[in-house]
Amino acid sequence: MNYTAQKPTTASNPLSTEELRAMNAWWRACNYLSVGMIYLRDNPLLKEPLKIDHVKHRLLGHWGASPALSFVWLHLNRVIKRDDLDMIFMAGPGHGAPGVIGPTYLEGTYSEVYPDKSEDAEGLRKFLKQFSFPGKIGSHVTPETPGSIHEGGELGYSLSHAYGACLDNPDLIVACVVGDGEAETGPLATAWHSNKFINPIRDGAVLPILNLNGYKIANPTILARISPDRLAALFHGYGYTPYFVEGDDPDSMHQIMAQTLDTVIAEIRAIQKSARESGKAELPSWPMIVLRTPKGWTGPKEINGHKAEGSWRSHQVPFSDVRTNPAHLKLLEDWLKSYKSEELFDANGRLIPELRALAPQGHRRMSANLHANGGLLRKDLKLPDFRNYAVEVKEAGKVLYENTKPLGEFLRDVMRNNMTNFRVFGPDETASNRLQSIYEVSKKVWMEELLPEDADGGELSRDGRVMEMLSEHTLIGWLEGYLLSGRHGFFHTYEAFAHVIDSMFNQHAKWLDISKNHVPWRAPVASQNILLSSTVWRQDHNGFSHQDPGFIDLVTNKSPSVTRIYLPPDANTLLVIADQCLRSTDCINVIVADKQKHLQFTTIEEAIVHCAKGVGIWGRASNDEGVEPDVVMASCGDVATQEALAATALLREHLPDLKVRFVNVVDLYKMQPITEHPCGSTDREFDSLFTTNKPVIFNFHGYPWLIHKLAYRFKNHENLHVRGYKERGNINTPLELAILNQADRFTLVIDVIDRVPGLAAKAAHLKEQMKNQIILNLAYAHEHGTDKDEFTNWVWPH
Repeated sequence: MNYTAQKPTTASNPLSTEELRAMNAWWRACNYLSVGMIYLRDNPLLKEPLKIDHVKHRLLGHWGASPALSFVWLHLNRVIKRDDLDMIFMAGPGHGAPGVIGPTYLEGTYSEVYPDKSEDAEGLRKFLKQFSFPGKIGSHVTPETPGSIHEGGELGYSLSHAYGACLDNPDLIVACVVGDGEAETGPLATAWHSNKFINPIRDGAVLPILNLNGYKIANPTILARISPDRLAALFHGYGYTPYFVEGDDPDSMHQIMAQTLDTVIAEIRAIQKSARESGKAELPSWPMIVLRTPKGWTGPKEINGHKAEGSWRSHQVPFSDVRTNPAHLKLLEDWLKSYKSEELFDANGRLIPELRALAPQGHRRMSANLHANGGLLRKDLKLPDFRNYAVEVKEAGKVLYENTKPLGEFLRDVMRNNMTNFRVFGPDETASNRLQSIYEVSKKVWMEELLPEDADGGELSRDGRVMEMLSEHTLIGWLEGYLLSGRHGFFHTYEAFAHVIDSMFNQHAKWLDISKNHVPWRAPVASQNILLSSTVWRQDHNGFSHQDPGFIDLVTNKSPSVTRIYLPPDANTLLVIADQCLRSTDCINVIVADKQKHLQFTTIEEAIVHCAKGVGIWGRASNDEGVEPDVVMASCGDVATQEALAATALLREHLPDLKVRFVNVVDLYKMQPITEHPCGSTDREFDSLFTTNKPVIFNFHGYPWLIHKLAYRFKNHENLHVRGYKERGNINTPLELAILNQADRFTLVIDVIDRVPGLAAKAAHLKEQMKNQIILNLAYAHEHGTDKDEFTNWVWPH
């Protein structure tokens, strides 16, 4: 089928001569500011000829996408004012900040939040100089930028963030400019499918605007070289109605863009009106815009005989020698003067009243919209009492239970109590991770075709609030947009595949760090809560590909003010931690908890106390009360704790005179000094638990070197011996996998014998028994395909 570009249905020239003149002038002001931000450090209004000392030392190539961004912003302002729209702006192109920061200054918002960047010549000078300047602001729309909830420092996430922001925001329209370089990334490619998850009755709308300026840093972009018919066919296939706005003449482009926006806004409103009046939520063909403009639009056509505007060179540094080349300095001056700033700003450096009137007022300005400072809209969740979901533990270490199942019941009622500001996100694994109780309250949202068989356990619904898609990129992008616009959420995935979102986690952590510690006008947002389940130690049939506990290593690299890591050993500690995380703000909480059946060790009251401390002695597994221990057996993680307890039981059986202290860690950052992390331990706290001179055998869920990285400053670090996952595994039984990685009960007993002074000779026979058990159990697993019953059904014997 030959799909062609859609044509707007409104009048061919919706802008009057006066409107066109004013809009062109406002856009010239934006472009003047953009060039000034990149190149000027002084003389903001060019009241005298440009001199070398007026130019920044560090010349930048961030001009390429800026004119198109401010062009779109200007036209959005027109429809916002006319229709009183609630709209925010998402800038996807990298290094496009000038095209966004400029409009925020012209609207007055920038000066409101940064009074020293006042609307006069002195404020304008400071405003221009700060851009990408040491100690000032970056070249992306960073957290310091009013109206931004998406930085664009790493490309690919603008569209998923936009869709996340529109969920449960029925009156909000998110205009998302997607760069054509950005459109080549995997996360952006999957995000086009987000339209299949938007319910027009209860959600807002996203207006994607694909900016085809043709080039990346040094290469053409793929989508810009596709024929119009094929490009239209691509977006029709994604389920959009594409409208093409193409050209380079400002006057005609203003008319076409105004005409197109009139059409698509009317189309969005018609889709929503039809759904809301009929009460029938079906999947529409949402409109989108393909905006084809030259890269570096309105910049120099040619530099040194090379094409600049409409070329990859406009992304580079066309004036790298401006300080030594008078001809280039003159070219830069002529470029700046071409915008006729004297017609745009008064003698004091303030935008003239006629142009100021083009911007919306108050919170209708996209730079001041409350959804772009979502903490101002955030309301605390109505949380049920987590105690009501506790597993009954009459005897510690006797009862088996799926740790995440009570969490699913808790989240079910969190959802029930918060049906407009809480969602759960996961890649097709809600039931797999034992959270399926949520479906009792809300199904999985699905706007595509429904088949009869879907009614038989498919758990699909037009008005579902569980977000499932087999793209961790899109899911976490939705969640981030949802959180940053003022709501709450919970994300879960298989532990090994959390690495898919490594860089997205990095970017969100950086955003929170800057927002929390350096941008006081940003209100706190709900924390990002990540559950890692289907963990490394229970991959009996999935094998080596599903064995990787390293996501938490990455988390420890980020700012301590915004990262938290919890490894609850059982279901009740998991409930306590989940409640704590859902109440927190401005953090990323990572919880590691397996979905399989595990022994339960703590009552709910014991769990509350234990989690409040983050680390503590388990008296039931210790026999050193009132005396110094001979050894400290420590654990962190569910399977690691069970194996450490089993080792402790063997020691108490065979070496009853040995004094063993058992310590369990829930909050991983307790293994770090408090000087390095707010959740860390003081020297006195750590020394009291782990001693200053006794051997510590630490069984850890993850890679063992992470514990050394955290704890190396403590006095007893030289006696700390850590066991954990060491990249040894395949299709293994649970005990076999632990043995292969030397994190099993037998190896731990051997470690104690080897490290407690005087035991090497005294316990030589026990050590031989442990070696024999390792050999026999490996052989049994390979012959029978399972572990021996005495280990599969092991319970705490004391």
